[in-house]
Amino acid sequence: MGKLDDKINEHFQGLVVRKDLVKIVKGNAIVPTYVLEYLLGQYCATDDEATIETGITTVKEILRKHYVHRNEAGLVRSNIKEAGRYKVIDKISVALNDKTDAYEATFSNLGIKEVLVDSGTVKAHPKLLVSGVWCIADVEYEFTEDKRVSPWIMASLKPIQLSDFDAEAYIEARKQFTTDEWIDLLMQSIGFNPEMFGKRSKLLQLVRLIPFCERNYNLIELGPKGTGKSHVYSEFSPHGILISGGEVSVPKLFVNNQSGKLGLVGYWNVVAFDEFAGKKKRVDKALVDIMKNYMANKSFSRGVETLGSESSMVFVGNTQHSVPYMLKHSDLFEELPKEYYDSAFLDRIHFYVPGWEVDIIRGEMFSEGYGFVVDYLAEILRSFRNHDFSDRYSEHFSISSDISTRDRDGIHKTFSGLMKILFPHGGASKTEIEELIRFSIEGRKRVKDQLMRIDKTYAEVSFAYLDADGEENVVATLEEIEYPNYYHKTVGSGDEKEELKPSPTKESATLPDSPPQANDPVEPVLKEQHITFQENQRGASFDTLFGPYFEGARELTVTDPYIRNFHQARNFMELVETVVKHKPKHEVVTLHLVTSEDTYRADQQLENFEKIKASCVPVGIDFTWEFDGSGTIHARHIVTDNGWKILLDRGLDIYQKYDNREVFDFANRLQERRPCKAFEVTFIKCEAE
Repeated sequence: MGKLDDKINEHFQGLVVRKDLVKIVKGNAIVPTYVLEYLLGQYCATDDEATIETGITTVKEILRKHYVHRNEAGLVRSNIKEAGRYKVIDKISVALNDKTDAYEATFSNLGIKEVLVDSGTVKAHPKLLVSGVWCIADVEYEFTEDKRVSPWIMASLKPIQLSDFDAEAYIEARKQFTTDEWIDLLMQSIGFNPEMFGKRSKLLQLVRLIPFCERNYNLIELGPKGTGKSHVYSEFSPHGILISGGEVSVPKLFVNNQSGKLGLVGYWNVVAFDEFAGKKKRVDKALVDIMKNYMANKSFSRGVETLGSESSMVFVGNTQHSVPYMLKHSDLFEELPKEYYDSAFLDRIHFYVPGWEVDIIRGEMFSEGYGFVVDYLAEILRSFRNHDFSDRYSEHFSISSDISTRDRDGIHKTFSGLMKILFPHGGASKTEIEELIRFSIEGRKRVKDQLMRIDKTYAEVSFAYLDADGEENVVATLEEIEYPNYYHKTVGSGDEKEELKPSPTKESATLPDSPPQANDPVEPVLKEQHITFQENQRGASFDTLFGPYFEGARELTVTDPYIRNFHQARNFMELVETVVKHKPKHEVVTLHLVTSEDTYRADQQLENFEKIKASCVPVGIDFTWEFDGSGTIHARHIVTDNGWKILLDRGLDIYQKYDNREVFDFANRLQERRPCKAFEVTFIKCEAE
């Protein structure tokens, strides 16, 4: 285990589990993660390897004996009959039979129904009445000749979820972790390896948890397939339910006026709509109207009665086009069914998760470290629904008065949710609070900017916040920074396009020369400048950043102390490729590297450099290197003999991790398709040698 895993086990003993164990025990059992982790939490919530091995064996045996596979339901029913009583793990739902005035249970996989359930059990677990709950149940069989009486009897029922928890102990333990450690613990808790994600990418993952801790929070995430958009809502919590967006109806979601039966929003903290996108999907317009009212007022009607609910709404779906395509031809909501492509409905959304920033899930992205038993974290987050953290920025910042009440509500809810998730104990620094308030504003701005495209009656808004000195900080979305030529346009009738006046932003002010858009011809302008890239921003390549400054150079010196690991050597090789592209074929260019020696893998480092040198000879590059003996070099820069010094705050290591083994991935083939880490580059004109 690493230091973080040791720390997690020290402060949350018995409440965490090694996340890779879920895959080991799951086998072919089609059960949610929280069911498996409930069992693992009973037998494997430790760091003792012997106990873990024994626990895995026990959990596997429990699943083997008691989990009901649909194709083995007949055998299990026979076991119950022969033994008289048998314990099963199954999804159980309950309905009231008004003819017999009795509650009757249906076992999803076991295939039995009309199993009598006492009123006390139903009152204790009302979610049994809606869509069902995973349970461990003792079932008995007692045959009777009365055909009106079911032979199946429910002897006991225990929903698979945490029985109790200590929120105060959770908050106290949080104080023992740094912010980065806590974020990594949360990432491991939802099953991801934090080393594979940058800070912004981690926040994009964790914002998916806000609906579980914030009442009536409306979230949408649209993006490419395979990014795990629905995973949290199907596997994470027993308090959330994932349904197909095409299967929902007014009675199922809100209320059946004929029977008076409440729908999903009456029982679940989070209702998530999977496969929500799809222009050709048929949607009940009456449902959309009721949803608009509910999302705005937190209430819905049952006949003459008005009912309230705190259920959060989440909408996830796939996009078919790239971001620049959507911005040029339509908007970021273009994939929604036409009934939902309604400005009044979309204006109720508090945060738009840019799914195109989320990596397609790969094997190495899953965690093998310790994280919370998800049911424990789900209960903690649920308890925070009773609290409001939305004003915890007010000591340092204020929201611009230009922002409307509805926009402000969205920002406040997101900020409150993130504070509950990251800083339940308080203790956030001014810098950390500013990061979250910017992130919260950006997510709501993404919604509002698209509404301005869809409905021209929406007025322009300056999404900004002010610090204690009254200095205004304007927020921009990442798409706005990446694609300024497309972002500030609204699509009208035919081919007409109306230019909107771009709002000045702090980010765009630091990007006087944005990197060229794909396929946009841009004449290189060589001048002194400072360029800032945001985390997850795309479009940066060594060719566009450095290529024009290498023209005419015959000697280049690269100083970077971290050309050690394979990916760093690969980055350097890609810089060499840029040099090759911008040198005359008949000339020899000298390229010298100053770096630090790798104490642990010096042989491998030297081997990589020798391979680079051998490759350089045929293309006219004289590559040499030296190791800095003092061990004190920290500056990272490139100096050319044609009069330029390029300062690199991150060196050449500017890209987020990607799968460099996948030859069919464009991120592997084209640098500009890779999401970046946050970095800055400064170009300084100096005396030519």
